[in-house]
Amino acid sequence: SYLFDPLKKRPIPADLTKIGVISSTQAAGYADFCKIINARWGGLNIQTAHTQVQGMDAADQIIRALRYFNEKAEVQIIAIIRGGGSADDLSVFNDEKLVREIAASRIPVITGIGHEVDESLSDLAADIRGSTPSNVAEMLTPDRKAEIVKVRQTVQRLGGKIIQEIDLNSERARSMVIA
Repeated sequence: SYLFDPLKKRPIPADLTKIGVISSTQAAGYADFCKIINARWGGLNIQTAHTQVQGMDAADQIIRALRYFNEKAEVQIIAIIRGGGSADDLSVFNDEKLVREIAASRIPVITGIGHEVDESLSDLAADIRGSTPSNVAEMLTPDRKAEIVKVRQTVQRLGGKIIQEIDLNSERARSMVIA
């Protein structure tokens, strides 16, 4: 079905600065997501649409939030996150209208719903599936500490090359003076 077509899946934008989040702001999964985003990178513009993530009204609220982010077009990716729960708690993410809205989103959608073993139709319709809200936070952000190590290594390598070049040019200059 076109709803789950792997050929229409889009990657996480490379220059990610603006994330739309759809979640219950009271949920532990949301707190974990925010904590990891800030610990790993920080400085991102995160716009959150607070919705229910289970129960009768949840699907309609999540659909409205998806439409809002798509109409405003101010975010580069939309993360739909919800921590673990029973199959009944997570059943909202199998709602047909919600699945169709995710598949129709003009902005890439990443999901982090439940635990690693949970898989919903919303996960299948999304561009990217994270196993948990924490995993989504990790997927969306580089690790600041690892990036600092890479930058330091690059600076050391370039510093060594600059010194070699200076030494080489000094040798050339001396040999020109002698000749």
